Order: sequence, then structure tokens, then C-alpha cells
Amino acid sequence: MAQAGDGSRATPRAARLDDVDRRLLDLLRRDARAPVSELARAVNLSPGPVSRRIDRLERIGVIKGYVTVVDDRAAGDLDAFTEIRLTGDTETGELEQLLRGIEEVQNVFTIAGDPDVLVRLRVHDVDHLQRVVNRIRRTGRTTHTKTLIVMRDWARGEDLDD
Repeated sequence: MAQAGDGSRATPRAARLDDVDRRLLDLLRRDARAPVSELARAVNLSPGPVSRRIDRLERIGVIKGYVTVVDDRAAGDLDAFTEIRLTGDTETGELEQLLRGIEEVQNVFTIAGDPDVLVRLRVHDVDHLQRVVNRIRRTGRTTHTKTLIVMRDWARGEDLDD
């Protein structure tokens, strides 16, 4: 069990979802602004029950929020991933807490194997990326970093624009 203040979180128990809940989640992943009436038609229910299902999914934490998906390339930003190997005496939760204080850090993934941590960064250009990676290195919690710049990306549920 995680200790208070160590930066780790207990793994949440998986919610019991039926096929309709899962279909609603798939639809909302594709378009979080879809009207309830459209969602209801897609799952063959009336809007009332669909609305109650969505409310329940929000209440139990399956739906954590709604976001705007931005095309970072169109906005002139870069995405990059930095692999991090930790010093032997550094807990992953400790590094996660430090990384939360860096605005450019979008995601922190603690992973099995080598490296220890994978971080997704969003920056304005390569110089900005270098400053952020140097900031991570200066934490004194890393022994090695390797950074990969995203050239193009695709996510399930998003249309490809060529």
C-alpha cells in the first residue's frame, strides 16, 4: 500500500461497465461534444437513461473530464518523449512530483523495464525542448535521458488529415 506523501497513488478498482457504457465511452472519446440525443440513438436508448449513465460515469471517475484536442503542429508546437533512468535511490513517485511542477510536462508514465520513466513534453521549438530536458537533468534524480521528437502522430478515434 502506498504511504501518504510518497507521490504514489493506489490503483483504482475498475468500474463495472456494460456494453452500452463502453459504447458511450467510445463515442465520447471521438466527440465529447456529441449531443445526448445523438448518443442515445447510437446506443438504442432514450436520452434520459443515456444522460443518467454519463452522470454515473462522471461520478464514479470513469469520465474524468472533457478536453479540446488541439493539432499541435498547426499551433506551431512540438511533442517529444523523454526516456529517463533514475538514480538508484530515487523513487518514481518522487520524480513524478518534481515533473508536475514543469508546465511543459503533459504525461508521466512509470514503466517496467529500461528506462524507468517516460515523459511526454509539449514545447514551442527545439531550443525550448533543450531547456526543459536540461531542467529535468538538473533535478539530480536522473542518470540518463534520451529524447525523441514526434514527427507525426495519430490517435485512435481521430481522423487523419493528409
